[in-house]
Amino acid sequence: MAYAVITGASKGIGKCIAVELASRGYDLLLIARSEAELKAVSQELESRFNVKAPFLMLDLSQPGSAKKIFDKCYSEALPVSILVNNAGYGLAGSFMSYEAGDHLAMMKVNIDVPVELTHLFLDTLKKSPQSYILNIASSAAYQAVPGLSVYAASKAFLLSFTRALRQELKSSNVSVTCICPGTTDTNFNDRANLNDKARQMAKRVTMTSEKVAKIAVSGMFSGKAEVIPGFINKLGAVLVKILPNEMVEKTAMKIYGP
Repeated sequence: MAYAVITGASKGIGKCIAVELASRGYDLLLIARSEAELKAVSQELESRFNVKAPFLMLDLSQPGSAKKIFDKCYSEALPVSILVNNAGYGLAGSFMSYEAGDHLAMMKVNIDVPVELTHLFLDTLKKSPQSYILNIASSAAYQAVPGLSVYAASKAFLLSFTRALRQELKSSNVSVTCICPGTTDTNFNDRANLNDKARQMAKRVTMTSEKVAKIAVSGMFSGKAEVIPGFINKLGAVLVKILPNEMVEKTAMKIYGP
């Protein structure tokens, strides 16, 4: 069976996408930082769905990480037909409350790695009868977000990159999709050190990782360019296009700002 490569596969949306694809019979290469969590997910998927689910423990912020993923697939002749660029994280607070290196490490995971993995795997994906690239962005991709400035910009990049690449590959066998979820029950808030006000606001519209993953995988296989899960998130994406930028950014500042 064809393989799906999934980054950030040990928990949250990435793990749930792995479950969705395994349930459809896909073998998987799982990528994340935690060996214990990866091993547990691998064993669960192999037991439940009778698929192969090898894993590779990597910190994607480190140099050469994307090449290590590709080299493993190449050396083991894994027939990859799906690439899921899911790994990513945020840093909440004022821009200067973090060292430049902190922002750059986040940008590497959120931007550099998806671009590099896509470049490395694209020739392989073109060899399959039908292949897919699924990029996980965020509802933050649609606006500037004070207090999540670099994170939101990184997701805007990923959305723009996805849509442009999709057009370039329009006549090929490779379909490219971007999903832009809003608040989801992952560990994003803790990793980003989100403030209490933002956490309370998020509770009202939080979606489960399982639901987001189902929508993402369905949208990918349907060949959609862009998917926004949930009515509130769809409405938000529309509103930020029609409201003045200054108003949108001031509102975000009140929620996410320091």
